[in-house]
Amino acid sequence: MLHYRSNTDIVLIERLQRAAFDYFLDYSDARTGLVADTSRAGSPSSIAATGFGLSCYPVAVERGWIRRPDAARRVLTALRFLADSRQASDRQATGHRGFYYHFLDMRTGERTWNSELSTIDTALLLAGALTAAAYFCGRDPNEAEIRSLAARLYERADWAWALNRGDTVAMGWRPPGRFLKHRWRGYSEALLLYVLALGSSNRPVAPETYGAYSAAHEWLTIDGAPHLHAGELFIHLFPHAWIDFRGIGDMGMRSARSDYFANTRRAIALQRAHAEENPHRFFGYCRDLWGFSACHAPKGWLKLRDGRRQQLLGYAARGAPFGADDGTLVPWAPLAGLPFAPDDCLDSLSHLLAHYPALLRDGRLPGGFNPSLPGGGREGWVDDRIVGLDQGLAVMMIENWRSGLVWEITRSIPAFSRGLKRAGFEGGWLLPVSLNRKRFTDQNMQ
Repeated sequence: MLHYRSNTDIVLIERLQRAAFDYFLDYSDARTGLVADTSRAGSPSSIAATGFGLSCYPVAVERGWIRRPDAARRVLTALRFLADSRQASDRQATGHRGFYYHFLDMRTGERTWNSELSTIDTALLLAGALTAAAYFCGRDPNEAEIRSLAARLYERADWAWALNRGDTVAMGWRPPGRFLKHRWRGYSEALLLYVLALGSSNRPVAPETYGAYSAAHEWLTIDGAPHLHAGELFIHLFPHAWIDFRGIGDMGMRSARSDYFANTRRAIALQRAHAEENPHRFFGYCRDLWGFSACHAPKGWLKLRDGRRQQLLGYAARGAPFGADDGTLVPWAPLAGLPFAPDDCLDSLSHLLAHYPALLRDGRLPGGFNPSLPGGGREGWVDDRIVGLDQGLAVMMIENWRSGLVWEITRSIPAFSRGLKRAGFEGGWLLPVSLNRKRFTDQNMQ
């Protein structure tokens, strides 16, 4: 999987990956194991960031950044807390029906920010727990307990309840008893959610729910080829952090003679093309400066450095080529895109660091920046937050590019393969080993 052009490239990537992992050491609570949503003082925990962190510990052990027993103890702290925390329908609980509130108090684990019981963020948390459990497979009592607790957490999630008598999973629920009206229908990061919901051996959803979810996919024709559209970069990337989609496809992808990996590579190319075209004439945009995704920014009508006034969107899901674009970019995009377009992403990373060096803080890239706004340097406005989700995604996607480690781990997890097959995925590593070997032999004889 690894493709780089010089030792300088890999030294830089190693440094950025290590700094991104260290976020989970610097911004987790020693008693609960919960990970802060952002680096801002007083930030609550994000259960999704906690899930990314759990998945990053295997990477750190393999890279020699942390001792295996120390990593196992950190994982165990989080899983014990989550397993023992209170599940109830009142407003102060940590979760309900096996799901968790989006934001939790770092020290007590109680619901905070009036947040919803989030099905997608719980899915990201459980994906992390399962990944850690598959990696920590030794006889050590701590590792055995990790496996037991991860299985307990996963099987406790009542996915059938989350349907709320509908044909797709609800986005969330609020106490004391109200489901959110929106559902996970149409292409989104919930691809991962449906794999886990279908893979459960205790309270799964039926395969028909995946059909209802995917029936709303928006397909476009780009340069004569079908493309499953989502403007926001994170939608494409989040499921890939865990699942190796190369060579496997659901019914829609098989009909398009494609797979989600190729589709994401095309999405990155579309983002780069949009930045090069730069229809709104924002400062700095070019083929090597791109990254349209969900992030923070100022809000309201503000004057740009060229004197024009532009409406800034605040926190918003930005996308390209069809989506919101107010000049705000996510600088982590080249790191997360490395498995799909390594040469292009290495070029973009070099450009980013050469022209906007002040973005790095403690070796980490912030949640977003807008070079079109006036500021202290070329960087313009820079988010003062380092975001846990971004750091975890960077660690995992860099590692999937360097070694394929996370993908290798999740290919061994029955819940993932079972969920993919129930969703209708076929081919590639989902084939029986004997057929995989035969196909590999046949391909190499052609």
